[in-house]
Parts: sequence; structure tokens; C-alpha cells
Amino acid sequence: MKSEGSQQKLKKSFPSGEGFRKGLLVILGGGESGVGTALLGKAKGYEVFVSDKGKIKQKYKDVLLNNEIEFEDEQHTESKILNADIVMKSPGIPDKVALVKQIRDAGIKVVSEIEFASHFTEATLVAITGSNGKTTTATLTHHLLKQDLDVGLAGNIGDSFAKQILEKNHDNYVLEISSFQLDDINDFKPKIAVLTNITPDHLDRYDYKFENYIASKFRVIENQTEDDYFIYDADDEVISEWLKNNIIQSKKLPFSLTKVIKEGAYLDNNKIIITIDNTQTIMPTKNLALEGKHNIKNAMAASTVAQLLRIRKQTIRESLENFQGVEHRLEHVLKINKVQYINDSKATNVNATYFALESMDAPTVWIVGGVDKGNDYKELYPFINEKVKAIICLGVDNAKLMESFSNMVDVIIETEYMSEAVKIAYKVADAGDNVLLSPACASFDLFENYEDRGRQFKNAVRNL
Repeated sequence: MKSEGSQQKLKKSFPSGEGFRKGLLVILGGGESGVGTALLGKAKGYEVFVSDKGKIKQKYKDVLLNNEIEFEDEQHTESKILNADIVMKSPGIPDKVALVKQIRDAGIKVVSEIEFASHFTEATLVAITGSNGKTTTATLTHHLLKQDLDVGLAGNIGDSFAKQILEKNHDNYVLEISSFQLDDINDFKPKIAVLTNITPDHLDRYDYKFENYIASKFRVIENQTEDDYFIYDADDEVISEWLKNNIIQSKKLPFSLTKVIKEGAYLDNNKIIITIDNTQTIMPTKNLALEGKHNIKNAMAASTVAQLLRIRKQTIRESLENFQGVEHRLEHVLKINKVQYINDSKATNVNATYFALESMDAPTVWIVGGVDKGNDYKELYPFINEKVKAIICLGVDNAKLMESFSNMVDVIIETEYMSEAVKIAYKVADAGDNVLLSPACASFDLFENYEDRGRQFKNAVRNL
């Protein structure tokens, strides 16, 4: 059954893409977002050229070849790129790259996939961003909505937004959006924006200035009007401080574990109370599939979206209880000799690892490390003292980790191999303990990405 929410259409400035002048669309990056944009661009009448400094995966090359889209990899032909009418830049490419500077200096419009694709849909858009929790919140929101609505899940997750608009053209989209994608928006305007939290992350991309990263996250609401909604964590001091000093157009719907909220969501005696336009909904938390305080917040955010889009209360309640979670986020892998192995590879910053360690209810062997993004580990110290019995540093350069934690635990060991890290953990852990992979760092020193790191962990555990 389709609810009334599916009929709510978001009015776009450029519903058929006329905001962009047709011509040469150059796409930097031949991954999921790049190839999706190439397909949509070609279908909408652009001349398309895909250029990737690295090697394009064969599966994406096949798509480009089958659709007769011109591309190159392992090089950038500047003369062709600088002839573009519009450039879609992969979120992984920093603005500091010389070619990007040349493109901007030439006055060529640079956009993200999210921006480009949004010009070709009139769907209701739910945009979810934040330093942590955005994947779980986006996946959970999609899970709540899909029972009653025609809804796609895209952005930083699943098939690209552009490709889905071309092939499926859903009435609604839940979009998980990174700060990098928000950096290159102009007119992108979600009906509902969700900001899960803001903690220091990716500061290497923001001149090591936290305020630049904060500003990037708040771009998710910059085009909203009083007809749109902003759902956010009222317990987050960074968000609260920004809102004190800035005026926003959208209707605010905060959520909180500690405060009573008149319009929005709060926790009262293990029940989530959601109030929107004087209509109250009560959701018990005792049967929530996801554990931990941070997941109660994720459930509040997702349920508030579902309420706005008029999902039935029974559907919301059932969906919260049967949601299975996200791979690589506090994923229970196996229990071996009464030791629980937990894959939290998606924890690529300190705050994500904070939530992981907070949720540990047994002595923990902690596997940590990778590419440090300007991390400050001090907020983890109470958990190290209270819960962590041994630390395994898994990275090419572990000096900062050793310096931070060597005086806090009896056992701290370095390795560059996941299989060895898991074997060491197996030897150190006792019955009743946890072995937690929660790296607090990016994965690119030893792994292709955090998914590769998580899968290697799971394989190593299964091979014990």
C-alpha cells in the first residue's frame, strides 16, 4: 500500500536538468558515482567523457564500452578536460589537485554526482549526513520507508543516485551523503535533511580546520525553505553551537537522549516519544534490533523521517525490531572458545570507535590503526582504562598509537597483516572476552577500503 507520503513531490529548481547547459560533460573518476553520472548524462543528451588518473575497474569499463561512452584511465588529457562545459568530480578527488584548480580557474562548473543527478528527478529527497551513524541511519530509514513507499537508497551506499534515476526513477530517495559530496553542490535541496552528529574527521581535506568541516556538513540545509525539515542531534554541542549562531529556514525537529523535546524526538523511560505538529507517537526501545545509545539516536532520526512521510506506526515499530544492521558496523562475526569477534571496520574516525568501545560489555582486545586523519585519542582513554586488556596496532605507521596507549595497557603489539592481528588476538583473548576491530583510522595504507579491511578480518576469524 502506498501511503500519502509517496505523493509528496519535492519541487525542484531544474526538474529536467535545464539548470545545466548541454554540451561536454567531463567526469573525473570512473567508479560507481562516475559511471552512473556518465549513463545519466548520455541519456540526457550530453557528450560524455570519463577520465580517471587511476585504473578503472573492468566491470565499469564494460559498462562504458557497452554504452559507447568515451573514457580514459591512468591519465588525464587536460586539453579535453579543460574544454568541458561541466565537470562532475568524484568525491575522492581533493580540491587541492592541480587539475581541479585549473578547471575552476577556467570558470568551468564543478559539481558532485548528488548535485548533477538531483536536477533530473522530482522525487522526495531525504539527505542524511554526519560524521558517524549516517550509513546505519540511512539504511534503517530506507528499511522503515520501503514497506509503504517506492524508495531508493543511494549516495555513499549501493547503486549510484544518477544510475537509479535513469533506471528506476523512484518516488523517494534516501541519500547517505558525505561532506565531500556536499562540497560540490549548488542547488541540491532535500525535503528532509538529517544531521546525525559532527566530530572531527577528514580534517586533512579541510586545511586541518574543524570549522571548515562543520560548514561543509551544514551545506545539507543551505537551500532548504520553511517547507522543508531539518532533523538533528540536540545533544551534539557542535551542532547546537552552530545553530545558536546561524539562522536556518527549515523546520527544526531535534532528537535527544537527555532533554524533553516539544517538536521532534526524545527518550523517556525506554520509550522514544516523537511529536510532529502536536501528533505524538510512542515507540518502545526494549525490542530494538540494534544495541547501544548511539543506535537509539539513529532509530529516533529514522523514525522521525518515517513519521513525516506518514509511514504507519505499526510498520515503523516492526521495522525497528527486525532491522539487521549494516555490514562492518559492530557486526558480530563469530564466537570461538567463548570469545566474540566483532567487525567494526567502518569506524574510520575516533568518534565511531568511541561508540564501539562504549558498547563493549566485556574485557576487549582492540585492533586499531591505519591512516591517521589528525586523530586525538584522548576521549578514548576512559574506555581503554576500563575495558581494553590488549591493543593490536594494525598499520604501516603506528608511532602515534604506541605513544598514545603504550602506558595504558600491559599488551600492545604492532603488525601489518590482518591474519597476524587476528592470530595474536586469539592468543591474548580469554573466554568471555571480545575481540574488536574498530580502527579509528582510514584503511588505505594496507587495504583497498574499509570493506576490504572488514572482509579480511572476517576471513581471518573464520580461518582460526
